[in-house]
Amino acid sequence: MPEGPSIVILRELIEDLHLEGSKLVDVVGTTELDKERMVNQKVIEFKTWGKHFLICFEDFALRIHLMMFGSYRINERKESKPKIGLIFKTAELNFYTCDLKYIEGNLDDTYDWTADIMSEAYNINHTVKSLKEHNNSFVCDVLLDQDVFAGSGNIIKNEVLYRIKVQPLTKIGDLSTAKLKSLTTATQQYAFDFLKWKKENTLKKHWEVYGKKTCPRHHTIIKKNLGKNKRVSFYCPECQKLIELHKK
Repeated sequence: MPEGPSIVILRELIEDLHLEGSKLVDVVGTTELDKERMVNQKVIEFKTWGKHFLICFEDFALRIHLMMFGSYRINERKESKPKIGLIFKTAELNFYTCDLKYIEGNLDDTYDWTADIMSEAYNINHTVKSLKEHNNSFVCDVLLDQDVFAGSGNIIKNEVLYRIKVQPLTKIGDLSTAKLKSLTTATQQYAFDFLKWKKENTLKKHWEVYGKKTCPRHHTIIKKNLGKNKRVSFYCPECQKLIELHKK
């Protein structure tokens, strides 16, 4: 599943086409969404929130979520039909295996920009406050909660927890305020490192635990499906300790 930094790259690639202010000539694809609604509509802006790519029109926006196996092509097509294809006079955007939805009205009424780890509006203090509402949740689950860390995915989850030396099944309520701030800061920092490395095509070279068998200190890494959602976690039992301040 593409994480927030990958969606930012998508936005930047499309922004380079200078399509803002352009009208859609045609909309094609297998989606059952009302495609005609966008024909001859002028694109106001391209935005991202977490893992959502947003194409903004005057009174609504098209939300594109690439889900687990989604992909896109710019000015080219795959052999299979796109879920949606957006045809401009000077460019063509095709999206495959994605979830589509119209967002009505002002996007500010739908999205909390302070939760987006890639946004200038991301607010550490606000996120720490949100985290304290999840005291009984495992940190590995909360790092995938898009209402708290919009844009964070499984790679970011695993790498951030190794950076701050916290075991995935530690509960949020067992982390000190200082550690919660460390968690939020490290998540934002890793997201921008991810973005930089992705652009350099060196992301995998920088993984310390994700997909690895040993950590940088040569300890054996455990790979296990953990948390409420049973998503795969990679962690080092020597470097990352389970914090249980309120153990009964």
